[in-house]
Amino acid sequence: MPKLFLLSPAKSLDYETPIGKLPHSLPGFVEQSSQLIDLLRQRSPQQIAQLMDLSDKLASLNVARYEAWTPKFTAKNAKQAVLAFNGDVYEGLDAKTLSVQDLDWAQTHVGILSGLYGVLRPLDWMQPYRLEMGTTLQTDKGSNLYKFWGPQIADYLNAQLAKDKTPVIVNLASQEYFKSVDRKTLKARVIECVFEDFKGGKYKIISFNAKRARGLMARYAIQNKITHPEGLLGFDLEGYAYDPQVSEPDRLVFRRKVQA
Repeated sequence: MPKLFLLSPAKSLDYETPIGKLPHSLPGFVEQSSQLIDLLRQRSPQQIAQLMDLSDKLASLNVARYEAWTPKFTAKNAKQAVLAFNGDVYEGLDAKTLSVQDLDWAQTHVGILSGLYGVLRPLDWMQPYRLEMGTTLQTDKGSNLYKFWGPQIADYLNAQLAKDKTPVIVNLASQEYFKSVDRKTLKARVIECVFEDFKGGKYKIISFNAKRARGLMARYAIQNKITHPEGLLGFDLEGYAYDPQVSEPDRLVFRRKVQA
């Protein structure tokens, strides 16, 4: 049965690399994105710098992005989300080397959480932006984006999983982003994946490695078309292995010892 893998977005974006011919879809929350853009446009570069803790240069870049943003998405102003994001998670996922068939499967099994777009499917066209989910942007719904999105993201995920008798979400997103999914509204079982490295005599989560590993797990799931939690246990990319001793049914722990 279908299941959904959730990812965080990335701050770093790539709109330079050409992508060739690839199908696209349109984001599902354009109206909400427009409302947020309208609010962001009211702020000066200095206010954006303060709100998002950015340098003046980055603040100016993002003010220009908000100005350029339009509810009409085109091949000129947008790019498929899974290829536009470019951080550690997306280096692990490495979508540009996935086949069209893989991306087609990902389109119905992967969701990318976003402060501006709510949830994006991998092939949804996305215009460049910066708006982290943890931003304390005041809207008519409250003091931050969690209040703005409210139950909308969970409702969307429920609809995606509506045909599934045992809906499951595999959370590969950070806590900052997964907090946007209202758990009271969500009807699915949630499975967390934890990635630990052996360092200084013990296993621990190393942020950079864990982010990359989340992307690797998404890639593994896509390439192996995994629709049952048991299928995740075989994950073995870049030296990771499932450790049943420290795992729980809804918290799967993968560990590795990398020789220095």
